[in-house]
Amino acid sequence: MAGSHLLLTLLGGVALLVWGVRMVRTGMTRAFGARLRTALAQASGNRFSAFAAGLAITALLQSSTAAALLLASFASRRLIALPMALATMLGADVGTTLVAQLLAFDVKAMWAPLMLAGVVMFNAFEGDAWRGGGRMLIGLALMLLGLTVIGGITDDLREGAATKSLLGALGSDPLLALMACALLTWLVHSSLAIVLFVMSLAAGGLIGVNLALALILGANLGGAVAPFVALSGSTVAARRVPLGNLIARGVGVVITLPLLGLIVPVIAMLSNDPARMALNFHMLFNLILAVAGLMLLTPLADAATRLLPEVEAKDAKGPKHLDPSALNTPSEALACAMRETLNMGDTVLDMLQGAQKAIEGNDLKAVREIEKADNDVDARHEAIKLYLIRASKADMGVDDSRRYVEVLTFTTNLEHIGDIIDKNLMELAAKKIKKGYAFSPEGLAELRRFHGQVVEHMRLALNVFATRDVSLARRLLLQKKDVRASEFEASERHFNRLKQGRAQSIETSSIHLDIVRDLKRINSHLTSVAYPILEAAGELSQSRLRAAESGSDVKTAPEQAPHAR
Repeated sequence: MAGSHLLLTLLGGVALLVWGVRMVRTGMTRAFGARLRTALAQASGNRFSAFAAGLAITALLQSSTAAALLLASFASRRLIALPMALATMLGADVGTTLVAQLLAFDVKAMWAPLMLAGVVMFNAFEGDAWRGGGRMLIGLALMLLGLTVIGGITDDLREGAATKSLLGALGSDPLLALMACALLTWLVHSSLAIVLFVMSLAAGGLIGVNLALALILGANLGGAVAPFVALSGSTVAARRVPLGNLIARGVGVVITLPLLGLIVPVIAMLSNDPARMALNFHMLFNLILAVAGLMLLTPLADAATRLLPEVEAKDAKGPKHLDPSALNTPSEALACAMRETLNMGDTVLDMLQGAQKAIEGNDLKAVREIEKADNDVDARHEAIKLYLIRASKADMGVDDSRRYVEVLTFTTNLEHIGDIIDKNLMELAAKKIKKGYAFSPEGLAELRRFHGQVVEHMRLALNVFATRDVSLARRLLLQKKDVRASEFEASERHFNRLKQGRAQSIETSSIHLDIVRDLKRINSHLTSVAYPILEAAGELSQSRLRAAESGSDVKTAPEQAPHAR
């Protein structure tokens, strides 16, 4: 077999392993995600029950990384104490070794019936449990197929000069082998897939036992790095869970690596088969680490807390509801994004309310505070957008896809509103303060009324977004004509004062009209939240909103809200 074809086949086998593990995990979380979360929360009363829960759930999920993300979300909401979360993680690490042991048996030929059964279950049934179960069977089939592919090319790999050179270099430097495997495990986010890959290499005689054990240590270390990096943008409480696990694994690896020469004869007492020796070492390493970790839970939690102390100012402003463990369940992920969007909406509403105070009171401090708040809005918008993009990688139904678009669109509109307030209204406030202008009493009263109307409109828009209530959406859209009428009335009265030669009206004319224009633009962005809800309910004709009771139609042709920038 040609060298390039051999390499592609090897990479394809590893890809099957990685994707199979992912499919089993996503199938399990979509079918039984809520039950797993409940079981995990209920079992965290003491360290031993938490350990057992972590072991059982990870044996089902086939991913300690998924367990780490789930526990981190609990810890960030103070639903589980850090020591109990670390005990659960120790159980999760042992749980992955059980799966590896089971897959080491000669069951590779089962990939075909498992694939057939999984495809039938996925396509023939509509329920989440059935489709999730089908996805799990397909994932198991892909894992076994990957092991079959890798096992089928070991003879050719053994004879290749490049393979001999690479494995010879790794075999002569256990630390290099460990670090290379840790990096690979972090890249694929699956220690189980890499452990099975190492097992296949050992079974085919491509690597010796010493090198296999060093690679197993690397897989364990990389498996602990992956969730810590994945949660880099989360709260301190969330990141302490994977950090504690990384500390435990790191210490275990540092102690074990120099002792590999002494460990090999001990492992050989259980089995002389190289593949089985690698898996037995993987299990014993995690069992010993679990025993030591359970005894030292409090010091381990204290170490994670000292290394990641609370940062009050920064943590308070970050996203609070974007739970990474919910990404594999689209409906939950969309609920998290919706909650964070409402949180963002409250910030934008505060900015809108403060804008009038800054303009009216000539308050430069308020202007600067609104500018800072807009930076927070921009950061949250980016976080929500990236979270939704990650969530969209999972299969979404029609309803979830529609809600995905609604959340993303409304979040973007809120960000545009924040920009209008910061870049437009606050520039007008600064100009008014710099020039020392003052509105006429009548003009100020008109701006207050129009601003208050838009504020109430925004409160209604947030409620429409949260509830998706058709009657509220109709009310929001019907009130659009009231805002237009108020804008027209404010402008007409201002022009009348200009005709009368009122000095205050003349010098503030451009500022007055620009404020009215920007408030109308904000209102247009808010109104857009009603259209998809009314369209889904069949309440919109091509250019009219159907009246609720009368036979007449109210003209409200959907218009594209102008871009704020």
